[in-house]
Amino acid sequence: MDSFCDLAALAAAIPDGATVAVPSAPFGVAMAATRELVRRPARGLRLVCVPTSSIQADALIGAGCVAAIETSAVSIGEYGTGPRFAAAAREGSVRILDATCPAIHAAIQAGMKGLPFIPLRGLLGSDLVAHRPDWKVIDNPFAPGDPVVVLPALRPDVALFHAPRADRHGNVFIGRSRDLVNMAQAARATAVTVEEVVDDDLLQDPERAGAVIPALYVERIALAPRGAWPLGLPGRYAPDDAALGRYAQAARTREGFASWLAAWLAAAPAAERT
Repeated sequence: MDSFCDLAALAAAIPDGATVAVPSAPFGVAMAATRELVRRPARGLRLVCVPTSSIQADALIGAGCVAAIETSAVSIGEYGTGPRFAAAAREGSVRILDATCPAIHAAIQAGMKGLPFIPLRGLLGSDLVAHRPDWKVIDNPFAPGDPVVVLPALRPDVALFHAPRADRHGNVFIGRSRDLVNMAQAARATAVTVEEVVDDDLLQDPERAGAVIPALYVERIALAPRGAWPLGLPGRYAPDDAALGRYAQAARTREGFASWLAAWLAAAPAAERT
């Protein structure tokens, strides 16, 4: 039980300036913990979106918590690009490292395997290579004259996500999202919010053990029912499309975002219990 804490303590364990890996919607976005990061307020975070993000990254950027973001996209689904992300891109207020979904997945896999870098051929010929000095084009060592792009491994300071349940031993059931396993194994620490805590040892269940992250990889767990709201959690609840639409509309302007943020910080706990 040493890994269990409340939401404020979980957020407090993510230091300013940390590189934080976050998953795509709807596979386990820790929105309740995000609210606590904003409330703290966190500063200078470097987000690594695996491989995209939504309202989580957009709200953190709008609240001034983010110094840099590596992502393939920040999108509020059918409502389009995240408004505060787009504003930060126009203003240059946040460093944006443009990537592709395969590139981020590959770099995370290198991190989880302890490799310094990983090759990825599909980036050749794209403009991204010219804008990412940390990506290098080298010769295939087994076939000189055959170029390949190599990417530095991603080893985030913290992997932050939401999951259906944990047991009292600190094991976390994640369902079918393998991205969360990769994130937890690549990161130096993992912080997880969960819908529920169960007494059973999840690793002893042969039908579910393959979808469990062992406690070895998890430093912090906080109970947060409906902790992905207004995003969804597969098998538990759907995204709140009306709430996402209200966010997308409000966040078009700095003033509208500030109004939304104040209401979210004040009302989110009640909304998540509905």
